[in-house]
Amino acid sequence: MTVLCVRFQLPPAGEAALPGLLGLLEEFTPVVEALPPDGVLADLRGAERYFGRSAVELASVIRVRALALHGVDCVIGAGPGPMLARVALRDARPGVTCAVPEDAVAAFLANRPVAVLPGVGTATSRTLCEYGLDTLGRVAAAPLSTLQRLIGARAGRELHEKANGVDRGRVVPNGVSRSLATERPFPLDELDPDRHRRALLSAAEELGARLRALDKVCGALTLTVRYADRTATTRTRTLREPTAHSAALTRTTYAMYEALGLQRARVRALVLRAESLAPAEQASHQLTFDPVDEKVRRVEEAADRVRAKFGPGAVIPGALAA
Repeated sequence: MTVLCVRFQLPPAGEAALPGLLGLLEEFTPVVEALPPDGVLADLRGAERYFGRSAVELASVIRVRALALHGVDCVIGAGPGPMLARVALRDARPGVTCAVPEDAVAAFLANRPVAVLPGVGTATSRTLCEYGLDTLGRVAAAPLSTLQRLIGARAGRELHEKANGVDRGRVVPNGVSRSLATERPFPLDELDPDRHRRALLSAAEELGARLRALDKVCGALTLTVRYADRTATTRTRTLREPTAHSAALTRTTYAMYEALGLQRARVRALVLRAESLAPAEQASHQLTFDPVDEKVRRVEEAADRVRAKFGPGAVIPGALAA
């Protein structure tokens, strides 16, 4: 066990604590990768030798320090690699680290649904299930050529390797400074898709306004949906061109939400993050002859001036989309 996947149980709008929690992990290893809004990957290969403790033992120390220093509990999965640590996280509970046995990876994965693998979305999972490949054990036993016919050559090869416990991923050290995030918690677990969409519209407009105020553009968006049972689904989509245009951010956000195919899901909170930030003056913009698009951009500029003068609440969320 060399990699930990840690998910901190942050309070609503508590993402500002993530950099400090990252620093806590960096006391054990410099190889730490932030998984906003509340997750971290940490490669403890060197730490195990330095401290003379296993990754699972170090996970207990990390949990105690997070509680003592930040008042934040966490759940932790451990595995030989990042992918396996993320799968183990699904079975972890506060106070109990779930670890994938290095000598029994295939057995650990065998009865799990294919959707537990990072990168396997709703559409891929549905396609595999239609052909009876609903567990990782069945996927692992299926001929590689069959998987490639169903989901494509590259995707089929990667899925076959992952289902057989081959974890080629690595922890890439990064930070959380190159991103912006906003959260929309619901007072009660929310089932209504229309209210989900209104919250997403508000979040996309807020991110757009914040990006423009900083003279930044983003190259990708990440949507995290937190459910009533404390699980979460995260999807990231690269934008066609870096932008801070609220309408473009909203379209991409809606597309990610629709792709999840949620059916009466009890949603506790929605988190939207703008990734891959860059200076606005370095971004290229595809020229358009659409007068509606140009009009919306001019309205955006006027709304930004109103916010700057009277505060962020001066513009009603959704007004720009009307």
